[in-house]
Amino acid sequence: MSSPPLSPLSPLSPTLGNIPIKWRRVSETGTGAFRNRIPTQLRRALPLYAVVAVLLFLMFNAHVVTLPPSASSILNGHHQQQPADHGFPKKIWQSWKVDPYNMATRDLNTAKTWTSKNPGYRYELLTDNNDMVYVEEQYGPHGINRPDIIDFYRAVNISIIKADLLRYLIMYAEGGVYADIDVEALRPIKRFVPERYWDSLSEIDMVVGIEIDQPEFRDHPILGSKCMSFCQWTFMCKPRLPVMLNLVENIMTWLNSLAAQQQVHLSELHLDFDEVISGTGPSAFTIALLKEMNRISHSPKEITWDNFHAMDESKVVSRVLVLDVEAFAAGQGHSDSGNHNARGALVKHHYHASNWPSKHPRYAHPVYGEVERCNWDLACVQKWDRDVEAYKSLSIEEQNKLKEERRMELEKLREQQLKEQEQAIRLEQFGEAVRKAEEEQRRREELEREMKERMRVEDQALKPLHPEQAGAEEKKEGEELIMFGGRPVPGQGQDMGAIGEGEQKKVVEQQQPVFGQPMPQNDKPFGGL
Repeated sequence: MSSPPLSPLSPLSPTLGNIPIKWRRVSETGTGAFRNRIPTQLRRALPLYAVVAVLLFLMFNAHVVTLPPSASSILNGHHQQQPADHGFPKKIWQSWKVDPYNMATRDLNTAKTWTSKNPGYRYELLTDNNDMVYVEEQYGPHGINRPDIIDFYRAVNISIIKADLLRYLIMYAEGGVYADIDVEALRPIKRFVPERYWDSLSEIDMVVGIEIDQPEFRDHPILGSKCMSFCQWTFMCKPRLPVMLNLVENIMTWLNSLAAQQQVHLSELHLDFDEVISGTGPSAFTIALLKEMNRISHSPKEITWDNFHAMDESKVVSRVLVLDVEAFAAGQGHSDSGNHNARGALVKHHYHASNWPSKHPRYAHPVYGEVERCNWDLACVQKWDRDVEAYKSLSIEEQNKLKEERRMELEKLREQQLKEQEQAIRLEQFGEAVRKAEEEQRRREELEREMKERMRVEDQALKPLHPEQAGAEEKKEGEELIMFGGRPVPGQGQDMGAIGEGEQKKVVEQQQPVFGQPMPQNDKPFGGL
């Protein structure tokens, strides 16, 4: 018994007659019958139609079907020049007391650096007049739905606490780049991520920089809590990161407990400098970040500040890209922060909006003042510690004597500062006066030049023309009026050479017009007017 054919051709095939009836029926009702229903020309064009369909699909679904970076680079003939967003919103956020229309020129010029260097980013400024509206919108029932956060933010009455809290609320809700109003953009935001990380941006959720890297002071009673911190006056992150919400909730818990201790309402709390720093500022920011890094880390070894001390280059730890101190905190004079002229400096903090310590003062010794004035200089801090310790062993009379000496020194210092301030004001006023005088002198010289040029033109126009100079102007044949400098040339309409000298003078006197007016024509005065 012969085996059935695998692919019968058609009912007209010469081999079909040898096929048993049962196999022939399958063929006629199967593939062969289907092929016989399709015209030959159409069957030949089917592969072309398939190719066109695939191309159309790729064209209209390019966002779904993409080439790997290496392949696209090869096809484009060059490497990718811009990092992909990968979840980082192209938004710049700032907050301040007033809107841009009422900003001081200094603040406005600093804010403009962000939009000028990042034209493809959306910029938004929240103020004391619209921040509550923003929080209610984002954290209300149509948003994140956290009425407790709305009530807490409304109750807080301390400006610096609200400023810190607002940046965390913004970055949790929408993400992007946050910068204090006194931070100047030195480089575009794309420089926040080194090029070697562009292909792995999907594995990065946040970009921060080092602010203070002085771990040798970790045991100092005053400086210990502030000597190791990430910068929070500028940072970038994706929206809805747990660390941002954890920060907000930690602040709520801390302030509520502090209000209970002080037995006051949230709006009546009093905080000193260190409480602000450790409660909502850089120290709180750093503690929350380290905790989150350890939470998502797969390493058995704990992540501590030692992972970031004396960094030579940026690194990614637990989905956080940490930049060296030069990136966001250059020019501080400590922590090996370098200067703002360095290629790695991305922003410049001017500190002119950082006047909140005046309302929340640091600890100041009655004689030796604030240890922060040492600016993390080890020798200075050690001397301050020795002086403070020696002061404790003095008698009351000796302490009072030192206080009086210190008071007199401060008075002299204040007098000197006042004189310097007055001198600076006088110099500024003098400089402004000199500038105005120079501007006035330039304007006067410009007016004099204009006047001289006008007088030259008028003198040229009023200069009398003698008969022997008549040949200097080309006289056209049949022309009734020849003007020179606004005056008619003597001899209009007459052949001056055909009359005598006395008659020529009489003609000139009769035909002398008013300056700038044409000669009478057809017996009508002044051209028939």
